[in-house]
Amino acid sequence: MARYKFTALDAKGKEVHGEIDADTQAQAVARIREKQYFPTKVEELAGGAAAAPAKKGAAKKGAMQMEIKLPKFLQGGVKAKQLTTFTRQMSTLVNAGLPLMRALRVLQRQEKNVALRDAVLQMAESIESGSTFAEALAAHPKIFDRLFVNMVKAGEVGGVLDVVLARLAEFQEKAEKIKGKVKSAMTYPIVVLVMALSILGFLMTYIVPKFAEIFGDLMGGKGMPALTQFVMNASDTMVNRFPLVLIVLVVIVVVLKLLAKTDKGRLGIDQFKLHAPVFGTLISKNSISRFTRTLGTLMSAGVPVLQALNIVKETVGNEVIAKAVTTIHDAVKEGENMAPPIASSKVFPPMVVSMVEVGEETGALPDMLMKIADSYDDDVDNAVAAMTSIIEPLLIIFLAVVVGTIVIALFMPLVSIIGGLSG
Repeated sequence: MARYKFTALDAKGKEVHGEIDADTQAQAVARIREKQYFPTKVEELAGGAAAAPAKKGAAKKGAMQMEIKLPKFLQGGVKAKQLTTFTRQMSTLVNAGLPLMRALRVLQRQEKNVALRDAVLQMAESIESGSTFAEALAAHPKIFDRLFVNMVKAGEVGGVLDVVLARLAEFQEKAEKIKGKVKSAMTYPIVVLVMALSILGFLMTYIVPKFAEIFGDLMGGKGMPALTQFVMNASDTMVNRFPLVLIVLVVIVVVLKLLAKTDKGRLGIDQFKLHAPVFGTLISKNSISRFTRTLGTLMSAGVPVLQALNIVKETVGNEVIAKAVTTIHDAVKEGENMAPPIASSKVFPPMVVSMVEVGEETGALPDMLMKIADSYDDDVDNAVAAMTSIIEPLLIIFLAVVVGTIVIALFMPLVSIIGGLSG
């Protein structure tokens, strides 16, 4: 067992020093945390119980510390789940009374994601240089969006940074929860679809060409049934013209990507998404939930309504709703209430309009927006369950129809050949 020297912070943010016995550094950190401390530095002491003099690589004045920095393009990005964890930890530390700088140092030392760790280190250095926390966050737009930055700014101005960070964490956790449910529900249909396409590809590229050769010899130049000829032509296209098919698919994807970069193209694609069969209802409800939750979170944090609407417009993720938010912003700027422009946009259901109107009349609009978001989150859960129950049988029927069509197409010439032999 080795002896470790540590520096840590207690619940009040006071720095404490001490020594502890442990088998490994990780175990030492765990024992320090059991004492309700936040370790900031843990080093193995030379000459400890487990430190043999002849041990290779032993340092004279403590354990050797090495940090390997990867190039930025190899560091990867910061996933939403990692950012949510960081926000929740930051909220907990600030709420426990730790000064902002010490909280950042603690999180920087324990963060495993390289990109986020470097960002936290740079933020700490910016704050030491005199910047505010919001300004330090704004220097990393690829990690912290405008919603995050402006809520933190409002929290700093109002002196309620811990409350704002807690609301941000709740916002991110709810968004991740909805995303996780959608992914989980879509796993089985996607597996079935992949299996169906694999079976279809095997039949069309291996089985059907074999039968085509056999029929060519046995039919003696006679014409094949129309359904059989269609299947043979489709198989021939997949086998002999696959590069052409692949090029056509790539061109379609590229054209859609280019359209998505234009304002009109993006608007048209998002309009189609909202009215698409099966998926349209789910996308619409999810977008409305995102709009109301984001706006409610910003307003409850003290962000001015016009500024909050501008942020929502950029983070809502749908051009149709973003256009409606622009109309709402312009109306509110002119002194109108929010409910009339929401109703005139024809994007939001009457229930949303009614609840916003009640929220404005009672002066509890942020709370009402959060209730709308909660209601639509439940609707999204139900829509996902309903969609899954519909998609599964549809995929099975699709597979049965396709395979059945191929089998019938292959048997029709056989019937003709057997009939000819019998005659």
